Amino acid sequence: MRKITVLLLSLGLFGTLSLKASITEPVIKSKADSSVIREMMLDDVVATDALREFRSLSRIEKKMRMAEVKKVLKEYKAAKKAGTAAAEPSTSTILLVILAILLPPLAVYLHEGTINGKFWLSLLLTLLFWLPGVIYALFVVLT
Repeated sequence: MRKITVLLLSLGLFGTLSLKASITEPVIKSKADSSVIREMMLDDVVATDALREFRSLSRIEKKMRMAEVKKVLKEYKAAKKAGTAAAEPSTSTILLVILAILLPPLAVYLHEGTINGKFWLSLLLTLLFWLPGVIYALFVVLT
């Protein structure tokens, strides 16, 4: 949902945005962390400004903007559906499937990019019985 919001904001559907808010930087361990944190904070500032501007519009302007957003969202869903239905699996997907058979929790971690509930469930299922872990990892990787 956050990607769709950023997409819609980048298309300018909520109008011209100003980034006048001051940003305080937390403790940063590396340059990669700092760029990710700045990007997240800018996304929050942009979303807050866009929401504030949207609320200041008249009722008719709000309806027009919402109609534009619905149109773009419908086009996005259609493009996503057409792209995933016609696309062949990529090399990384095939490698993740092989890895899901050999080491299910690692495949889930690589697919998700973080250690979250799906990873822990995959680890638990793999430790209890290997086959449910494999089935769950395949489900996560392929959906």
